[in-house]
Amino acid sequence: MEFNLQYAFELLGTFVFAISGALAVRDKEHDVFGAGFTGFITAIGGGSLRDMLLGAYPLVWVGDIWVLYAILAGVLTAFIFPSIMLKLRKTMFLFDTLGIALFTVLGVEKALSLGVRPEIAAIMGMFSAVMGGVIRDTLVNEIPILFRKEVYASACLAGAILYLILNYVGIERDWNLIISGSLIFTIRILAVKFKLSLPRLD
Repeated sequence: MEFNLQYAFELLGTFVFAISGALAVRDKEHDVFGAGFTGFITAIGGGSLRDMLLGAYPLVWVGDIWVLYAILAGVLTAFIFPSIMLKLRKTMFLFDTLGIALFTVLGVEKALSLGVRPEIAAIMGMFSAVMGGVIRDTLVNEIPILFRKEVYASACLAGAILYLILNYVGIERDWNLIISGSLIFTIRILAVKFKLSLPRLD
């Protein structure tokens, strides 16, 4: 696997997701194996679900050992330095937000490369970013982030749709990644800062 900036960010996102998964069980009386398993599922859940639905094999973490190393590093970091990681919550939030932005647009790109319709590609992009967190929350008996008030999956879907539009009109790929990812990042940051949410179904 060639190391470039995009790939480095992918590994960083995987690392951060693994930390968030491992830290999610800190109050649940789980041992290091439980924390490691939750971190692993959080990091690979979305991409694995996407690839299984699309019939893309081997799964990313099966075909690339560096993904497993990034997950292992994240779990160990959370286990050895939990208090530091919690103090860096805002920093981790920024990395997590960068991660979902990147995984969304790369998920859309991979789905398109496999020949699916754009509508399906948008959903697959969103799945890539959010389903690991949904599985994590389910495992620790929390309301999945997908069903909370905060803007999360909808930000990913908006970025995925923008990616498809810019791809259709012929925007150069790197610029498309930056612009679409930036939209996800911006929506997520503003939603948290100003406590924005979608209308409730009452």
